[in-house]
Amino acid sequence: MPMNTPYLSETEAPTPAEVRSWSDCVVLEFGTDWCGHCRAAQSPIQTALAQNPAWCHVKVEDGPGRALGRSYRVKLWPTLILLKNGQEVERLVRPTDVATLHEALARVHSSA
Repeated sequence: MPMNTPYLSETEAPTPAEVRSWSDCVVLEFGTDWCGHCRAAQSPIQTALAQNPAWCHVKVEDGPGRALGRSYRVKLWPTLILLKNGQEVERLVRPTDVATLHEALARVHSSA
């Protein structure tokens, strides 16, 4: 299955300060193109995001020493950080279920 959007490289990725300045609901996804878990998660992620159009989706390539991934203490791929107004509200690690993703996105979006 092809990846819908590419992961941003380390030079293209936002800085932690830029992420904190975001004012929207954002799914910050950490992973790589070659990761089997990342590839398997793409269909459920895209389906859940299609059901929740208020969310922006930013994919960041992660790896050892990558500043943004380390700032969020990412250990496994894919890791989805759900941000609201630049703050982490929820985290999903290796998501595979559309319903779980949809519920998390809806819950965070409707939170105060």
